[in-house]
Amino acid sequence: MRFHIQQDSDIPASTQLCNQICFAIAARHYPPGHRLPSTRQLAMQTGLHRNTISKVYRQLEIDGVVEAIAGSGIYVRDNATKKDLKKSFYSNSHINRPPDQEAKKAIDNLINLGCTLQETRKILTNEIDWRIKCGTRILVSTPREDIGASMLIAEDLSPKINVPVEVVPMEELEKVLCNSNNGTIVTSRYFLQPLEKVAKEHGVRAIAVDLSDFQKELKIIKELKTGTCVGIVSISPGLLRAAEVIIHSMRGSELILMTTISDNHSRLLALLKASNYIVCDGPSFSVVENTLLKNRSQLMRLPQIICAKNYLSIETVNQLKKEIGVIN
Repeated sequence: MRFHIQQDSDIPASTQLCNQICFAIAARHYPPGHRLPSTRQLAMQTGLHRNTISKVYRQLEIDGVVEAIAGSGIYVRDNATKKDLKKSFYSNSHINRPPDQEAKKAIDNLINLGCTLQETRKILTNEIDWRIKCGTRILVSTPREDIGASMLIAEDLSPKINVPVEVVPMEELEKVLCNSNNGTIVTSRYFLQPLEKVAKEHGVRAIAVDLSDFQKELKIIKELKTGTCVGIVSISPGLLRAAEVIIHSMRGSELILMTTISDNHSRLLALLKASNYIVCDGPSFSVVENTLLKNRSQLMRLPQIICAKNYLSIETVNQLKKEIGVIN
């Protein structure tokens, strides 16, 4: 993936790069465990000083998005538990093996690690019981200021996972888990680190879901004529901020960019009057359409609406179903 930096922009170059790397990781262009480009490679690609790139990588490490391995490089943080070897009893050779053979192999691996049969049974039973406990419900959580991101995740998960899906602000999660510590916490990679701490305290799991790569929408934006006005409408302030920086990094001042939360009616109407194209998320689509219909007489032209229906990638939804043991 190539990164674009607008050198003469009011948005700091470090902010532009940080947002693009975060999006690349969240959309799984760089999957967990993947080695990120070196500071030298990024400096050649973006024209930025290596110190600026190092600063971005340090911030991403503080945020828990990447990890630095001395003498090796910067890697996308892999949330799989690596330290607990007794849980690492699966191997790549299971692909075509029957379930009973898979179980035997898992037991053999644990015994090879030094476990007795009694310890092996306890490990397997505890793991199964824990996964059943985590599979009873989904708690989608982000900070209250960007609860719209949680709503977007829940919107995608609810029809596809046959367990209750609840939206819980990060600030209220501790209280919810104190009342009932069953379920799996789901969030985006941006907020995983603080939620992992809460999950560990209550014996539940925290999982980061991968976003859609929005390639269709980005391709359209890349090909728009200079001077085109583009409106971005979402229920998530965080998504709007990230989209604004990423699109600006791609096109700079070539496009006129406007953004608004869908429930800000006056701002939305101004955006509809000015925009040639509108990109919106699924929950905002009906609001945009209804506002267009009600105010059609005020519009000199009707903008073209592009709805990004999926916030999450299909792969991440299927993986989540496997993680919590849910099959529709």
